[in-house]
Amino acid sequence: MIILPAIDLKDGKCVRLRKGEFQTAHQVADSALATAKAFREAGARWVHMVDLDGAKNGRRQNFPLIDAVIRQSGLKVELGGGLRSEPDLITAVGAGAARAVIGSAAVTNPALVDYALRWCPEQTAVGIDSLEGRVRVAGWGEDGGVEDLELAKSMAAKGVKVFIFTDISTDGMLSGPSFDRLAALQKAVPDCRIVASGGVTTLDDVKRLRDMGLYAAIVGKAYYAGTLDLAQAIREAGPQED
Repeated sequence: MIILPAIDLKDGKCVRLRKGEFQTAHQVADSALATAKAFREAGARWVHMVDLDGAKNGRRQNFPLIDAVIRQSGLKVELGGGLRSEPDLITAVGAGAARAVIGSAAVTNPALVDYALRWCPEQTAVGIDSLEGRVRVAGWGEDGGVEDLELAKSMAAKGVKVFIFTDISTDGMLSGPSFDRLAALQKAVPDCRIVASGGVTTLDDVKRLRDMGLYAAIVGKAYYAGTLDLAQAIREAGPQED
């Protein structure tokens, strides 16, 4: 199982949120690039980056920091936040992002998913951000009008192979992942690769996700809060190249 340590960017700063609420943002690191290099030293080969400003308002003001991580960290970058149009996607993949995560646009502009699957299928993933089984969009601020499993099935039918699933109720809470929701998603789209996001807190969480057969898990607040040793988590997860 791949471990993707996370860097969330807001106003040029590395921050973490609780349940995706922007007013809870607090800075957790001084430098995105230095943080990414520390991930690499711990054994990571991927990093999950989210442009929170892009997710909320579509502005890519954090892109210079993302570009530096892509070019200088030695990590593969899985990038989400504000990828809502073909130019957004071209910018991300053209800059070297190894995977582009289409979140809100999978609901509001599903034609973008079709375009991505034609143009860069190996770099395409869909992010499903769920609260009580309902998909949230626009930086998690609005109801997307669709159930999470319904969206997953429709995207899988298009040809999407990778999903990043976030249970918003667990995000940043250090409360453990939503194992039941992840299992339901595995059952709904059995031929797809699932990245667990939200709530990963302890080494036991990592082991359980690995044993479920998940493709990957994102580690965010647990790293910054010190509840999970990244190097140890990576050793337990297994080989990191894919």
